[in-house]
Amino acid sequence: MAHAGTLEIRNLNKQYQVKGEPLPVLQDISLTIKPGEFVSIVGTSGCGKSTLLRLVIGLEADYRGEILLDGKRVVGTSLDRGIVFQEHRLFPWLNVQQNVAIGLLNASGTEAAKARTVQEHIDLVGLKGFETAYPHQLSGGMSQRVAIARALVNRPEVLLLDEPFGALDALTRGHLQTELERIWRAEGITAILVTHDVEEAVYLGDRVIVMQPRPGRIKRIVDVPLPRSRDRGAPDFAAIKDDVLSEFGESPRPALVSAAPPRPDIGSWQFSW
Repeated sequence: MAHAGTLEIRNLNKQYQVKGEPLPVLQDISLTIKPGEFVSIVGTSGCGKSTLLRLVIGLEADYRGEILLDGKRVVGTSLDRGIVFQEHRLFPWLNVQQNVAIGLLNASGTEAAKARTVQEHIDLVGLKGFETAYPHQLSGGMSQRVAIARALVNRPEVLLLDEPFGALDALTRGHLQTELERIWRAEGITAILVTHDVEEAVYLGDRVIVMQPRPGRIKRIVDVPLPRSRDRGAPDFAAIKDDVLSEFGESPRPALVSAAPPRPDIGSWQFSW
């Protein structure tokens, strides 16, 4: 089991230069994520969700404020942070086993130990028996499982997920959400999910961070004090989901099918022959 990291974001500000003018993207983001916590981040397009993940993973360094992992400033990419993107980004010329092993390319240890770790994570994501399959032989959901295994194989302290199921159909997405919860609990690590899907955010998150755009900032933090695994049809689940949706001005949608008018009692019918 990996060590779960504590992530602290303090007074984070980020801007880009567009045509010589500063464009604020993130403004005064402060957030502490506890070890082993699963935090979901939701917000409309352009609120800086993915930029925030890029900063945490270390892909960008030009920002003001602090990003600390276990009290140490994040500098560049590292094996202590893994990430899964919306596109699986597997190497088409490598099979499942080889794609997962890429995650251990810069790790220490013997080849035998690495091979055992790769197999453990292939088993963890439910792909035992597909070790020699190539990406073109896998479904979209299976490919994302490989991407998750690759992100976890070096046992990072924090797993970052940037819309990992956004390109999948609804049935596959729902199944993989359940699988992701199982994997997260098995690994015991800290997880941060960026998503547009409020139901997904509530299903997986211990807390839901609601962001607002231009510039991106935290609007509200919603606790999800529901036992796991969660029942999407439960009234408590629906109440929290509706609470989060209310932050985006969502109003109840009309029924897709109108209710049929009540059928009169057959005893009151009159027939003419």
